[in-house]
Amino acid sequence: MNLQQFRFVRETIRRNYNLTEAARSLFTSQPGVSKAIIELEDELGIKIFERHGKRIKGLTRPGVAVAEVIDRIMREVDNLKRVSDDFAKNDEGSLVIACTHAQARYLLPKVIPEFRKRFPKVHMSLAEGNPPQLAQMVLHEQADVAIATETLAQTPGLVALPVYEWQHTIVVRPDHPLAELQTQAAKNISLEQLAEYSIVTYDQAFSGRKSIDEAFEGAGVTPDIVLEAIDADVIKTYVDVGLGIGIIAGVAFDPRRDKGLVGLSAGHLFGTHQTRVAIKQGTFLRDYVYVLLEMLASDLTREVVQEALDSEPG
Repeated sequence: MNLQQFRFVRETIRRNYNLTEAARSLFTSQPGVSKAIIELEDELGIKIFERHGKRIKGLTRPGVAVAEVIDRIMREVDNLKRVSDDFAKNDEGSLVIACTHAQARYLLPKVIPEFRKRFPKVHMSLAEGNPPQLAQMVLHEQADVAIATETLAQTPGLVALPVYEWQHTIVVRPDHPLAELQTQAAKNISLEQLAEYSIVTYDQAFSGRKSIDEAFEGAGVTPDIVLEAIDADVIKTYVDVGLGIGIIAGVAFDPRRDKGLVGLSAGHLFGTHQTRVAIKQGTFLRDYVYVLLEMLASDLTREVVQEALDSEPG
């Protein structure tokens, strides 16, 4: 058995058991991938994949165990490469950050410019998506870290560390009846009051939308959600043109920038949320990744992050 066979098995699983796609991604031929997998199965004396004719349909029971071992082996092979890179060139390389639009728009601009000053030779990329997609990017090593509010802490194989807490904000036009409420009065806004108006808020995969739905459902109130979007800028735009009131993440509202809108705190209605940064369990991190994590949250020191990475999955 050899690493090439392991790569073929891993990539076949990642490509949803499509040998043609696996071969294309590894720049080889489909018959070559199929032959290597069969040779590995013969050497192990078990079938890794369930087949229907010539088509692979999924993993067998022993195949599940084999896939887990292969994933661990290949992760350590990748770690060896990272160790080599880190000692040879510890101030240059690449860094892929998987994030939601909200984090790319409101959190990372506070961090990336300073990071670039310290590591000008590191090539950075932002890969945006919804939280489940971001988690898979890190698990499949298509991204080094992921930043989001939902999903990350519940995804096996990821270490999710806290970055900051936030609450929702209700945004309305200055001529809206709710805009007359002062800061103290805003704390008394009820779900019933909000349900009197059309609501523009996040898509169900983003920015605490689940807590919004659960709050209304728990109160027995049916909101009139007329538009869903994946980022706060779009929500604020449609509030501004009179489509309804908006419910957005508090970090996305800045009174100095959003002068045409009024923001009202909604933490008492929808709770407090935790944005996290996730890395793959057992991954070797380059020095500059540790620096990025501490820039995101000062509590995420190298020692804290390393301890979390070394801990057994719970």
